Amino acid sequence: MLDVPCGQGRHSHLLAEAGYNVDGLDYSEHLLEIARRRGTGPLLRYTRGDMRKLPARWNERFDAVLNLFTSFGFFTDPSDDTRVIAQFARVLKPGGTLIWHGGSRDGVMAKFLSRDWWQTSDKTMIAHERSFDPLSGILTIESSWTGAGRRPGKRTHRIRLYTATRLAEMCNEAGLIVEEAWDGFNDRALSRTSGEMMLKARKS
Repeated sequence: MLDVPCGQGRHSHLLAEAGYNVDGLDYSEHLLEIARRRGTGPLLRYTRGDMRKLPARWNERFDAVLNLFTSFGFFTDPSDDTRVIAQFARVLKPGGTLIWHGGSRDGVMAKFLSRDWWQTSDKTMIAHERSFDPLSGILTIESSWTGAGRRPGKRTHRIRLYTATRLAEMCNEAGLIVEEAWDGFNDRALSRTSGEMMLKARKS
């Protein structure tokens, strides 16, 4: 199976320990170094690459592709997201399965919170301010933090949110049929108030 993007390898490593034959791919060499320190072997390999253009040698190689923990929707150009789905389909064997996990636009908007803040155990105060562009589907999150002994900081990140309907359409265009949809990692069916969703698609 393919774990993409694999980041620090936390899923890849556990899956290999469970006996699965796993390839992990990520764009960050720093994160891959951390992943490799956790261990590699005959059942676990790591590759640096761009999920918009997976290695040609992986054509129809995998029984399953995993895209987990909101690892989708960060490219500026929405056509890149379409390209990623097409690459997932290309490297899957006929009948192979894509497991996709991420935010659900319907649920996030149903419970939209424009700002919140909290204090960590070391007395660091963290605050989030959020804005949403309904035309582009982009959620922007402004994070800031301050605390005793800590230099104040700020960070901004953006993610394009999708509905299950649109993702199912994108999958279908690539030859993947969404067969099941859950409320994130729960065993409940996806609903309009689900903040996260997990989709299972099969290559036709």
